[in-house]
Amino acid sequence: MGKIDLKKRKCFFPLIFYIFTFLILTDVFSSLSLAQEKLKQEITHNVAVTAISIAVSVQNRRGRHITDLTKEDFFVYENDKPKDITYFSHDYEAPLSLTVLLDVSGSMALQEKLNESKLALEYLMEDLLTERDEVSLLIFADGDVEIASNFSTDKTDFLSVLGRTEAYGQTALNDAVGVSPDFANKGNNEKRALLLITDGIENDSEYSPDQAIEVARRVDIPIYTIGHKIPLDEQFLKKYKRSKDLTASGIVESLEKFSEATGGKAFFVKNTLDLKNSLRLVKQELSHQYILGYTSYTDESNEFRKIKVVTKKKSYKVRTREGYYSGEKKMPG
Repeated sequence: MGKIDLKKRKCFFPLIFYIFTFLILTDVFSSLSLAQEKLKQEITHNVAVTAISIAVSVQNRRGRHITDLTKEDFFVYENDKPKDITYFSHDYEAPLSLTVLLDVSGSMALQEKLNESKLALEYLMEDLLTERDEVSLLIFADGDVEIASNFSTDKTDFLSVLGRTEAYGQTALNDAVGVSPDFANKGNNEKRALLLITDGIENDSEYSPDQAIEVARRVDIPIYTIGHKIPLDEQFLKKYKRSKDLTASGIVESLEKFSEATGGKAFFVKNTLDLKNSLRLVKQELSHQYILGYTSYTDESNEFRKIKVVTKKKSYKVRTREGYYSGEKKMPG
């Protein structure tokens, strides 16, 4: 019988061990690779890169618009994390897409509020907007928001419909603010805005002011509010009151919130001259806007992400929308 060479056996066992170990590791790495690929697919399925666009207004301490900034002068943060600016635009002559959201409820017939609003809007159409600017008109009363005039650079239809509009019914202000930004976002120009003119009386909405804001800020549309002849007499407000928030101070607070949350501005006026001046300031600000863009990601958490924009010069006042939701649009409960 032959003998087993001990030297060969000593070499043979390590070889078997290495082969066995190699096969096990190969299987482990293969499993890990498959698991990583599956995870990658799940992440790809649930998370997608998206472009975030923000309109930014910059003023100095005296309220003068700053118009000479470059991309390098801005810093953008999302949830306090810095973001690279991937898009920058600043063109004073760029055309606007402006949606006017006009309160035509019954209270607007009092104190000539609706008639004065019409005169001011005629001034906006004929003297402030350019031929390239497009405008649309939404009117609201009795729980309905009507597209009275669709987007057009021809202001004729807007003025014609405006002239025929009469006041009627109750005021679902919060509901109108909630649904209108989606329509305003359909404008054809990069610079878009929603202009709300109202006396602030609210007595017919399903939404609360906070719910209206939550819906409105899902769209990158700044809301400029003009509170025209807000009632100061609490006795007068009593006959319209459906909520304890319907006070003069409550109206001011709601209108300011609508604007602050979306990057717009609120004005409060008492006569036609002030109303016209407010429209001039809105047009001026929109013309001076900077448009910044950066990339982020969407996911199914639908979290609210805060946006902060600052400039190199800390004394400048920067205004933009407060943030956005990361997932699909969902109506508030």
